[in-house]
Amino acid sequence: MGTLMNAVTGLLSVFFIFASSIKLFGWQKMIFEKQLAFFHSYGFNRQFMFLVGLAELFGAIAIWFQGSLLGVLGALALAGTSLGAIVCHLRFDTWKDGIPAMVTLLLSSMVVYFSSSLL
Repeated sequence: MGTLMNAVTGLLSVFFIFASSIKLFGWQKMIFEKQLAFFHSYGFNRQFMFLVGLAELFGAIAIWFQGSLLGVLGALALAGTSLGAIVCHLRFDTWKDGIPAMVTLLLSSMVVYFSSSLL
């Protein structure tokens, strides 16, 4: 199970470092503008998007501390942001827009489950 969890952790970490860096710094213009448009359509502003980016960055780094409370908190942060994205997509968009968040929720939930059993 260790190799699988390392692969899942690596995948989540890379994905959320990429996603958070766009939310925090806006360096990828096309993706940033699409994400900001989603946030605006949900009634959220740029500052809220920045806070979500911070939560994602925290989770993407903390998730590597498996077997500790910090690792569980990191995975929970990623699960929380994924769940929030799913709720927003289902309420305001189509379920298809929420598919990436559904996958990251499933993966981060796996990490929470297996990490919390190590505590």
